[in-house]
Amino acid sequence: MKTLVNRQFDFMGKRRIAFALSGLMILVSIAALLFQQLNLGLDFTGGTLVEVRYAAAPSLDAVRQTLEAAEFRDVSVQTFGASNEVLIRLQQAFDADVGDRVVQLLRAQGDSVELVRAEFVGAQVGEQLRDQSGLGLLVALGIVMLYVAFRFQYKFAIGALLALMHDVIIVVGVFALFQLEFDLTVLAALLAVIGYSLNDTIVVYDRIRESIRTSRIDDMPAIFNEAINLTLSRTLATSGTTLLVLLALLILGGDMIRYFSIALILGIVVGTFSSIYVASALLLTVHLERKDLIPPKKEMDEEEQLP
Repeated sequence: MKTLVNRQFDFMGKRRIAFALSGLMILVSIAALLFQQLNLGLDFTGGTLVEVRYAAAPSLDAVRQTLEAAEFRDVSVQTFGASNEVLIRLQQAFDADVGDRVVQLLRAQGDSVELVRAEFVGAQVGEQLRDQSGLGLLVALGIVMLYVAFRFQYKFAIGALLALMHDVIIVVGVFALFQLEFDLTVLAALLAVIGYSLNDTIVVYDRIRESIRTSRIDDMPAIFNEAINLTLSRTLATSGTTLLVLLALLILGGDMIRYFSIALILGIVVGTFSSIYVASALLLTVHLERKDLIPPKKEMDEEEQLP
C-alpha cells in the first residue's frame, strides 16, 4: 500500500465547512450585485474626464466641493500619477468648454491650475464595452470548460468551471458591496484572475489524477489530501510572491491601478481557496472514481483463453 506523506492537512475533511463559507460569500455577492449594483466607471457609463495640473498638491475634498457647488453632477476626484496632477470624472454630457470651465472654477479658489486634457466617453461606447466585456468573460469560461474536459474528464470540467464562476462572482460582489469603481482595468484583472485560478486548478488536478492512477488505496478523500499537500508548497510560494508584487503596486502604483491591484489581490486569495475547496472538493461531490480515469480491463471469456 502506498504510504501517504506523514504530516498532512485534512483539506477534504473540512470541505463541508468550506462549502458553507463559499455559499455565504456567493449569496452576499449576488445580493450586493442585485441591490447595490456595480459602481461603473466612465468606461461603461459614459461621461466627461478632465485632467488638470496644480502647482502644488491640492486637497481633493476641496476640489470636489468646488465642482459640486457649481452644480457638476457625480463628481469623482483622484490624483493621477504625481500628487499635483488631478483626474476629475463627471457623469454628464461633454461640451467643448467643460475643461476651461473646470479650470476657471479651480483658479477662482486661488490655486495655480493648468488644463492637461478633457475627453468624453459616450454612453453608447460604454454600453458596447459592457456588453462585449461580458461576452468575453462568458467565452473565456466556455473555452476553459472545453479545455479541461478534453485534457482530463468532464467531471473535472464541472469543478473547474464552478470554481472560476465562484472566483469571478465573489470578486465582482466585493466591488459591488463596497462600491469600488468598476472600470476596464478591473475587467482586465478579472480575466487575469480566471487565468491564474485556472493555472492553479490545473496543477492540483494533474496531481490528483496522477495520485489516483498510482495509489493502491480506494479512499478518495485521502488521495485528494495527499495530492493537495504535495502541491501546497508550490501554491503558497506562487501566491505569496504574486501577492507581494500586487501589494507593492497597491501601495506605490498610484490611483490609476489601485482597483486593478485590489481585484487581483482578491482574485488570488479566492482563487487559491477555490482550487482546493471548490474545484477539488467538487470532484468528490460528483463522485469521481478510479474507473473514470482508468477504465477496467475487459475480462476474457474462458473459451477465449483456451488454445
